[in-house]
Amino acid sequence: MMAFVTTAEVCDSNPQLIVSGELRALQPVFQIYGRRPVFSGPVVTLKVFEDNVLVRDFLEEKGNGRVLVVDGGGSLRCAILGGNPVVQAQNNGWAGIVVNGCIRDVDEINGCDIGVRALASHPMKANKRGIGEKHVPITIAGTRICDGEWLYADTDGLLISKTELSV
Repeated sequence: MMAFVTTAEVCDSNPQLIVSGELRALQPVFQIYGRRPVFSGPVVTLKVFEDNVLVRDFLEEKGNGRVLVVDGGGSLRCAILGGNPVVQAQNNGWAGIVVNGCIRDVDEINGCDIGVRALASHPMKANKRGIGEKHVPITIAGTRICDGEWLYADTDGLLISKTELSV
């Protein structure tokens, strides 16, 4: 659906949803990775800090076109997503992954047919304690995001909508 309608067009044609807060744009802090710059789907939220066990666990599940949105606390001290889990995510049918934190194995990720956004890349790996919270409201890039909302991504940016947009 979003292949034909840009995030800019969605914003222009839905001013009432922006005013009401049902449609929100994330601040433009993310780098674009992966071979799918345009993606969308229902959101699965995850909150972790410098720990990637739960990120990997989620991506080993069937994605069914969903988007994993990970609040990594904005940490720039290590990567919480690497190439192997992204390959798994691609093979398991995830539409995309948005990380408020860092990734690594950028060349491998850029070869995957999936959309990935992150703040930056970092060569150091994360901890493996398995600490975090699944399906909780998170706030990243100035925007509160709840499990089950919809994310729309293209080269102009990222939108969050309370419901699936019909365009």
